[in-house]
Amino acid sequence: MITYVTGNIGKYYSVKDVFLKNKIDIDFYIYDAKELDINNIELISKRKAIDAYNIIKKPCFVIDSGFYIEDYPNKPNYPGAFVKRSGISSNIDELLEVMKDVKNRNCKFVDCLTFYDGDNFYTFYGESKGILSKTKRGEWNKKFKSNLWYVFIPQNCNKTLAEMTDYEREHRNDNRTSATILFANWYKNEYLNQKKLVKNH
Repeated sequence: MITYVTGNIGKYYSVKDVFLKNKIDIDFYIYDAKELDINNIELISKRKAIDAYNIIKKPCFVIDSGFYIEDYPNKPNYPGAFVKRSGISSNIDELLEVMKDVKNRNCKFVDCLTFYDGDNFYTFYGESKGILSKTKRGEWNKKFKSNLWYVFIPQNCNKTLAEMTDYEREHRNDNRTSATILFANWYKNEYLNQKKLVKNH
C-alpha cells in the first residue's frame, strides 16, 4: 500500500486509476501542507514530502504543479510554482481579462511528484503543453486537479481539459509526459523489487 498525501481530493481521483492499472494498492491522506514561498516546484515538493512523512510515519508521495504562461503581461512564465498562491486558479475570469489582448497564448503544466521513504527522495516530472482558451469551457467533475482545466487546451486538441471525457483526457495525443505514470512504473518494477532483494538477504 502506498499513500498519496494531498489536500485536493480531485488529484487523488485523477491518479488513482494509474495505480490500479499497475496493481498497486493506493490510499490517500488529506493534508494541505504549507508551501515554501519560492518559485521552485522541486524544492516545494520535497518539503511537502518531508512534512507528510512526519505526519503519517510511512513512505508517501506528493505532487506539486506549476503553470507557466509564456507571455503573461510583464511576467513571462507566470505564475509558475505560484499558481495556487497567486490566486490565478481560483479566479479564471480575472486571468482571461488580463490575457484578453495577448496573442501568444502558449502555456504548460509541469508536475513534480516526490516520493519519500524516510531515507531517500525520488522525484519524477511530467509536462503538458497547450494554449490558453479565450473563454471558460467545460463542466466540473470529481477528477478536476485545477480550475485551469476550464481554459487549458492541450497541444493537438480543440477542447479544454474540462470539456473532455475521461477517455479523451487519458488518450489525448498531445505528446505529454506523466509524472504519475513514470513513478508508478518505477515503483512497481524497480523500487519494490529492490525491497524484495534486501528482505531476502
